[in-house]
Amino acid sequence: MIGLLNIGSLVLGLIAWILPVVNLMRDEKHDHKNWVVLSIMSISACAISLCFQIFNSYYLVKIEDWTALLDTMGAVVFVAAVLLVITILLNAITLIVYRDRTAK
Repeated sequence: MIGLLNIGSLVLGLIAWILPVVNLMRDEKHDHKNWVVLSIMSISACAISLCFQIFNSYYLVKIEDWTALLDTMGAVVFVAAVLLVITILLNAITLIVYRDRTAK
C-alpha cells in the first residue's frame, strides 16, 4: 500500500503540469472564466504530490530503513524542487496570459 504513494505522487505531479498547459493551449474561442479553478487544481495536485513524498519518507523513518532514505533523499529533494518550481512557473504564465482577458 505504501508503494502506491510514489505512483500517486508521480500521477499528481503530472496532473499539476498538464492542467496549466491545457489551460494555455485552449482555443481562443472558448470562454476563459475557469482558468482560476484549473490553476488552483494544479497547485493542489502539486501540494498533494509533495505531501505523498513526505508520507513516504515518514514511513521509511518509521520502519527505520535508513539505507533507503540515504539512497533516495537526494533525488526526492531534487525532483520535489523541480516539480514545485515548474508548477509555479506554469501557473504564473497562466496568470499573466489570462488576467487581462477575464477583466472585461
